[in-house]
Amino acid sequence: MKKITVACIGNYPPRECGIATFTKNLIDAVEKTGNVEGYVVAMNDPGQSYSYPEKVKYVIRQNHQRDYLKAIKFINYSEADVCVIEHEFGIFGGDSGIYILPLMHRLEIPLIVTLHTVLQKPSYDERAVIHEIGQKAAKVVVMSRRAVEFLIEIYDVPRDKVMLIEHGVPDFNFIQGQRYKKKFKLENKKALLTFGLLSRNKGIETVIQALPQVVKKHPEIIYIILGKTHPAVLRASDEEYRNYLRRLVKQNNLSDNVYFYNRFVSPQELFEYLSAIDIYITPYLNEAQITSGTLAYAVGAGAAVISTPYWHAQELLADGRGRMFDFHDSNALANILNELLDDPPALLELREKAYAYGRRTLWSAMGEKYFQLISEAMRSYPAVVAKEAPIVDPLVLPVFSLSHVLQLTDDTGIIQHAKYSVPNRKEGYCLDDVARALLMTTMAYRQKKDPAALEVLPVYLSFIHYMQNEDGSFRNFLSYNRNFMDEVGSEDSFGRTIWALGYLIRFSPHDAFLQLARELFAKAYSNFQNLQTIRGNADTIIGICHYLHRYSGDEGMNHTLKDMAYKIVAQYDNETGQDWRWFEPELTYDNGIIPLALLHAYEIRGDKKFLEVAQQTADFLEKIIFRNGCLSPVGNDGWYQKGAPCPQYAQQPIDAMAVVMMFHQAYVVTGNKRYLERMFASFMWFLGENDLRIPLYDFETRGCCDGLESHGVNRNQGAESVLAYLISHLTVLLAHEKEGQTS
Repeated sequence: MKKITVACIGNYPPRECGIATFTKNLIDAVEKTGNVEGYVVAMNDPGQSYSYPEKVKYVIRQNHQRDYLKAIKFINYSEADVCVIEHEFGIFGGDSGIYILPLMHRLEIPLIVTLHTVLQKPSYDERAVIHEIGQKAAKVVVMSRRAVEFLIEIYDVPRDKVMLIEHGVPDFNFIQGQRYKKKFKLENKKALLTFGLLSRNKGIETVIQALPQVVKKHPEIIYIILGKTHPAVLRASDEEYRNYLRRLVKQNNLSDNVYFYNRFVSPQELFEYLSAIDIYITPYLNEAQITSGTLAYAVGAGAAVISTPYWHAQELLADGRGRMFDFHDSNALANILNELLDDPPALLELREKAYAYGRRTLWSAMGEKYFQLISEAMRSYPAVVAKEAPIVDPLVLPVFSLSHVLQLTDDTGIIQHAKYSVPNRKEGYCLDDVARALLMTTMAYRQKKDPAALEVLPVYLSFIHYMQNEDGSFRNFLSYNRNFMDEVGSEDSFGRTIWALGYLIRFSPHDAFLQLARELFAKAYSNFQNLQTIRGNADTIIGICHYLHRYSGDEGMNHTLKDMAYKIVAQYDNETGQDWRWFEPELTYDNGIIPLALLHAYEIRGDKKFLEVAQQTADFLEKIIFRNGCLSPVGNDGWYQKGAPCPQYAQQPIDAMAVVMMFHQAYVVTGNKRYLERMFASFMWFLGENDLRIPLYDFETRGCCDGLESHGVNRNQGAESVLAYLISHLTVLLAHEKEGQTS
């Protein structure tokens, strides 16, 4: 009989985390049934690589969308019969791990998903991701009864798809532990233990604050904090939490009673510690912990457990298998510790009950349950139906890179112009480009968690702060030696800045960025309704809409949005005619921005007039700028006057960017895939699907040429062009995510 081949997507050792350990244990367990062989598609966290064993056949870098699409081709073309995904929001790329959805929707074999986190109060994106998993997967596995309820009631996952299989544990021997007490020099100690990756939600400070009361009665007590700091915490705040705990230990004179062991330990080492200690503690800070692998291990090893009443603990420690104290309540914890340390028979009874329950959740038993689930998923899987090819194919996109942007950026801002690909410092800086750079880097960090984007983002935000006048307006030009070159900039530069600030307010990666962006935005607000130009209004409207996504209850801003959008609608009503559906008597530059603004306004306010005008003008523009199936933006060599020929050349990247974003937003608010097709065709203008069939994107420098001329491309690669390309690239990736959700 042919063995079933299982492809498992998840973290895997030597990556150090609970999901990596779980994935290995699961594969080992199902293979020991004798009917399964498995391989792993391993997830790599940002900036890391690992020396994987032969079991790992493919690697996905978390924030590289192309890797997901290549991986699904590998899985579909392999001999795999079933795919199992170990799901945790933080291990997949995109907002709330959304990059996993396009992979799932292209899978041609049955899918089983194990959910390691199920939230009671998910964000919109988190709920959408889990709902889609519930629609696509043959079975969804959770590890607690409460998680079953959440999936059905909150995420609308069909009940018959949800399976409860508890967290597996190794086959620990129940022994009194004197051997391991001696190994760790704990023979004359009363030992407490907490283990796992350190982060603030672990609540270890609650234990430290309880210890002084315990030490008074039991000076021989020692508390072992076993585990490395969580990698995501290290990236965000280094060892700030561990150092805080160390200070707390010192303040409470507990240096002889608390031991930090900063290491990720193997299951065998963990068992030895669990055997050596007297009490295991999980002091998590709130109830929203649906699964705890560390708690499952402690119960499986027969440890005496004290815990706060988070969801998994309530289930696992029921019926006298452990003791619980309230969140943050160090006094209650101290009382329980003293009570149990004074009563060895009570401690032994806790251990025996925990161990007896743990025998039901051995990995050998869980492996059999997963094997049955895999077999059922294969039997019930429908015949493969040919799928509609996706419109957006990220595999044709160049690798996303900020290298040229970084070359143009110094500690002041982004240099406006370039001679070929070399920064031209003689021309200095302009607010227009810095605002685009702020928008692009915020997008890049939101979508790809690009650390380079996060590094230069504050440079651009600082520049905007420097250029703002006291009345909230902005200067536009700054010389290379940092001299102002104007008093008040153009309305275009004002609007683009408000757009970038609004986007940063909506998706700020740091609170400091959010607060400064709000200050600048608020200071500029008095100028909003004084804008006279249509593009200045349009750019500002887009910024307001992003702001309102975060602060929807701001009634004053909602009224401002309505007034400004109707100002554009009024201009359309004045200019439109039977053969002319536009806001002005000519088509000039950045044309797609105006319908784009109305599409954003419609998304916020739901006013059908905004959608009607946006669609009419977008369709009118589309007829003019598409020739032979490819984008041909209005040339800047004369622009397009009503009744005159449309100039073909001096086509600009910002015009292509505006059209890409216009079609993307039209797709977002209507769901019409024709707009998606036009968006992708518009983006391909950068890659050579244009009037001259010449790429403007430079694959060598990772920059973008400044324009398409009748004789070829303008080889200079200034800030405006590369930023227009990168914003368009990121917009296409966003569209790909949405297409994956709705496929």
